[in-house]
Amino acid sequence: MSQVTEYSKKVMDHFSNPRNVGEIEEAAGVGTVGNAKCGDIMRMYLDIDENQVVRDAKFKTFGCGAAIATSSMATELVKGKTVQEALEVTNKAVMEALDGLPPVKVHCSLLAEQAIHAALWDYAEKNGIKIEGLKPPVNDIDETEEFYEMQGAD
Repeated sequence: MSQVTEYSKKVMDHFSNPRNVGEIEEAAGVGTVGNAKCGDIMRMYLDIDENQVVRDAKFKTFGCGAAIATSSMATELVKGKTVQEALEVTNKAVMEALDGLPPVKVHCSLLAEQAIHAALWDYAEKNGIKIEGLKPPVNDIDETEEFYEMQGAD
């Protein structure tokens, strides 16, 4: 039995016309995360300048329309931000920027948040720096999703 899901105009726009698709050669940070339950895989590439500002962000995502839309929006949200500000881009910020996601697709925004964190982690590791508040990336977003469910977060 299939479920009909309502998407906002912004979600449909970012799915139909995704921004920042592709790779960044010699990216300052690359992060890959996935969700074993739904099969989505997201890879985020960040170009970060000497002042720790995200100059560019690109993504490659294998997944549903919501996964592509959240990837696209996440890259838009981190561009021009410092690494510290980029770390503060949450799944809620991604969802709000897209005018919401259906409950069954909230995990896609978690994937986008974790892809940013994984790319920042890679950048920090490569440069031997510590980004305040950054935790090691999780390999499977199911772990994070269960945490959010236990916290009663949507």
